Amino acid sequence: MKALIFGISGQDGTYLSQFLLDKGYQVFGTSRDTKANNFNNLKKINKKNEVEINSLNLKDFKSVLKHIDILRPDEIYNLSGLTSVSSSFEKPAEALESIANVTLNILEAILFLDPTIKYYNASSSECFGDTGKFPANEETPLNPCSPYGIAKTTAHLLVKNYRVSHKLFACNGILFNHESPIRSPHFVTQKIVYAAAKISVDNKARLKLGNLAISRDWGWAPEYVNAMWSIIQQPKAEDFIIATGKTISLEQFVEKTFKFFNLSWKDHVDVDNFLLRPSDIKISKGNPSKAKKILGWTATKNVDDVINELCLSAKKVYQKK
Repeated sequence: MKALIFGISGQDGTYLSQFLLDKGYQVFGTSRDTKANNFNNLKKINKKNEVEINSLNLKDFKSVLKHIDILRPDEIYNLSGLTSVSSSFEKPAEALESIANVTLNILEAILFLDPTIKYYNASSSECFGDTGKFPANEETPLNPCSPYGIAKTTAHLLVKNYRVSHKLFACNGILFNHESPIRSPHFVTQKIVYAAAKISVDNKARLKLGNLAISRDWGWAPEYVNAMWSIIQQPKAEDFIIATGKTISLEQFVEKTFKFFNLSWKDHVDVDNFLLRPSDIKISKGNPSKAKKILGWTATKNVDDVINELCLSAKKVYQKK
């Protein structure tokens, strides 16, 4: 089997590469500039030399068409595009172009070249907006509240449209927040964990955060890629929510993280209004019951496990310093 991963150098692309290679796949990936990208994540898991990576501008339809035509993969996983909700407020055009337009390019290329290619799209919990008291399921109305969420929603609906209108095997994995030690440092979870680790050895350091009242469903990225693969193996293309089903506030996340390092977070954390977003999701809850029933997939690590793993990794970094 041959798999093509767009966005191979990110957290999910890295773990998915490892998962597919272990299953005997030939794995191919793309980067906007292979010479400028050092692919540190793939190097960390010792898989850099086991995948073939080529430069590709996903925003250019002809380039996407040519690349897929040359490789003729059995499966395509699209994990590319802007990944930061905060950055999307500053770069809304980039969010839409790198997520929605790229998705359209890939779908059109598959339709033109080989409609039997299976396509997985990285959808997002951000599509739902604020879920309130009741966890979102696959039928919950989409109500995004950020340019990132709007872009992801557009891509999500494009996938559904091409599945219905053109009978493509195109599916959405609606993933809620998922973390790992190779998560980019600009994500708030990594920012918190590494700040706490630093403060444990340098008590003068401070951590600035925005809205601590938001609540999220945090899972473990390495096991979420298992769900991606399972989604694309089904006899019929469908959309699935991938989540733990448990939600805690960011304040609780901070408290648990600092407790790991025997610290009281209130002594080291400042709330900075500059870090507040123009609009934000207060509560994000996911109902993964469909994934459990059809895919046989259930998250095995809860948020406490995730925090513990992240803290252990950060602790090792600061022990070396």
